[in-house]
Amino acid sequence: MILIIDCGSEKTKNIGEIIKPNIDVNICKLNDFKLDDLKNIKGVIISGAPILLSEFDTKPYIEKFKWIKTTKFPILGICFGHQIIGLIYGSFIKKIVPVRTWEKINTIKSSDLLFSLPLIFEMMEDHCEIISIPKQFNHIASSNSSANEMMEHKEKKIFGVQFHPEVSGNLGHVLLGNFIKICLNDK
Repeated sequence: MILIIDCGSEKTKNIGEIIKPNIDVNICKLNDFKLDDLKNIKGVIISGAPILLSEFDTKPYIEKFKWIKTTKFPILGICFGHQIIGLIYGSFIKKIVPVRTWEKINTIKSSDLLFSLPLIFEMMEDHCEIISIPKQFNHIASSNSSANEMMEHKEKKIFGVQFHPEVSGNLGHVLLGNFIKICLNDK
């Protein structure tokens, strides 16, 4: 089973619809999330959110997600989820001019998450904050709006993407399918 933590994005339902044919899915609202929800799962996807972390005290969010550092299963953070993972590992966050369009993503380093995607691919963006790359992570992809479009933990199967694969058509489906394969092959 894959746990999707719904942080309030209208796009979260798309994630479930894309991956449901391949694996059981449990979608849990962030406010309802408990550590017990992490039992007997193969992986976690943390959705986007209509929250500007640069305008709020991030401590409650860091507290809510601190389990990320100690878990063994794969994790994928999308937009807000990507930013939360970064903050947990020491990233700084910066507000930028909103980006709500298709954008070219440039691969910098190979990743299992990008298997069978071209080196340059387009994904839908919907954000107005970016994060730095934590020292525990490899820099995987960038774009004109964000140097850190994608990162991957150097030792664990923890991934973050600033873009929204769940609304990016076929290539987004491929990326989410790659994450499911990573989860199913994780020992």
